[in-house]
Amino acid sequence: MSSKEQDVAGFHSRHDRLLKERVHDPYMTRSKPKEPSVCPQCGVVFDEGRWQWQPAPPVGASEELCPACQRIRDKVPAGFLTLSGEFFQQHREEILNLVRNKVEEQRAQHPLKRVMAIEEQEDGSCVISFTEMHLPQSVGEAVEHAYKGELEITYPEEGSLVRAAWRR
Repeated sequence: MSSKEQDVAGFHSRHDRLLKERVHDPYMTRSKPKEPSVCPQCGVVFDEGRWQWQPAPPVGASEELCPACQRIRDKVPAGFLTLSGEFFQQHREEILNLVRNKVEEQRAQHPLKRVMAIEEQEDGSCVISFTEMHLPQSVGEAVEHAYKGELEITYPEEGSLVRAAWRR
């Protein structure tokens, strides 16, 4: 065995090791849907290898629920953003409008990135659930950029549930 086939510790090259999957998301299918497919719930179309918005579904498209609509139906978010603090309570509508605009901007290009719910809490905070695990971070960063404050993001060791919290 040549030295190129062993790493520093003397193990075989990378293709000889089992790699543990770090993120398991049951809503991201292992196989692609039949093309073209249309989601009967929201109308997004799976075509050319991805989910995309189209003016009208292609003729003869099969029906398949998209991953975002599956999450919404099952009430299983991929992430949360909690907004809290006195400043948030004073500027609630303005901040929530920024959140909605940021999500709509993302959703226009990536149809599976959506808000599932916006829930008011008894303490005056607001918890927003999302269908996609990177959306809490990008929306939280947009709020932090616009209004300062403190943003904390927690990524899980296993699974795909991301928690972000912004406070001011």
